Amino acid sequence: MEELYRTIEETIKTSGCPFPADGEEIYNEICDEIENREPGAYVFFSKKTDDTFFEYRLQIYENNFNLSSIDIHIADKNYHVDFD
Repeated sequence: MEELYRTIEETIKTSGCPFPADGEEIYNEICDEIENREPGAYVFFSKKTDDTFFEYRLQIYENNFNLSSIDIHIADKNYHVDFD
């Protein structure tokens, strides 16, 4: 799992986003959000600070999920992080 967390963090960092991302926190937040959801495509938002929020796009399958992308909105700037 550590490798997955690191991949999330590194992918966000290489997008140029200055927000300090925590891969484990992001993964756990996604898992909490998708618990008991039907399979399908979803978008959900997570407010991090007064001027920062994450927009997650993912596909939920029967036994797992695929994080397609995260759009990180910080004040008037947006950072698109593609995981596909």
